[in-house]
Amino acid sequence: MKITKLVILFNHHKILLGIVVSAILLLVSFYIHIDWFQLLLRILSTLIVLNIIASIIASYILYDNSDLYELNSLKGIIDWEKTKNVILVHASFDPLSTELKKKYPDLNLTVCDIFGNRHEKEKGIETSKKVFPPNPKEIKISPNKLPLEDQSQDVILGITALHEILDHNQRVLFFKEAKRILKDEGVIIVSEQFRDFTNFVFFNIGAFHFLSQRKWKKAISEAGLKIIENNKITFFANMLVVKK
Repeated sequence: MKITKLVILFNHHKILLGIVVSAILLLVSFYIHIDWFQLLLRILSTLIVLNIIASIIASYILYDNSDLYELNSLKGIIDWEKTKNVILVHASFDPLSTELKKKYPDLNLTVCDIFGNRHEKEKGIETSKKVFPPNPKEIKISPNKLPLEDQSQDVILGITALHEILDHNQRVLFFKEAKRILKDEGVIIVSEQFRDFTNFVFFNIGAFHFLSQRKWKKAISEAGLKIIENNKITFFANMLVVKK
């Protein structure tokens, strides 16, 4: 429940607003004497509460009860025992690097925080850093410049982080940089929620926080890379396996 609690913390103002609006609609319905309008207000009130509950359940399924941060599904794609150099890209929220180093202590892991991402200014970010302390060796990066040598990396991990690169051209430049530093047989893992019907149903306007699958494919293609696998992690997120 660690990450789900943080999701609630980050979105508590939206949750509270939804509860207040729901309560107002329900209260107003008792003063309305037009049957169909009274019913409509009560239905809207109920739907708002149900949507809040559904989004919290979906967050738990995705973040705390799936393979999103466990990476077990990569066993057929990445041989961790033979992997040397790995980059983990995050956006001011890093629940993965500590566990990854515990599992594979011999990894040469470079942890990168996207500079200027939207999470930096969120009030809950300090709490999240207490729950998941930042890697002491992490570096700040700009999406268009990865400070590593050509063909030096075996794996690049972007787990629920790369959607913070908001501009399409910057995303293309990021993937071009990823291609530059990636070994010929290396792999890029992009795990993201898409802006699709399922996420709209469960996260409502929160789905606008993410990118459509089409935009991901466009940016990756324009960078000269190709998606070799597109796997579902849960109903709410996909894992793209990208290679040269």
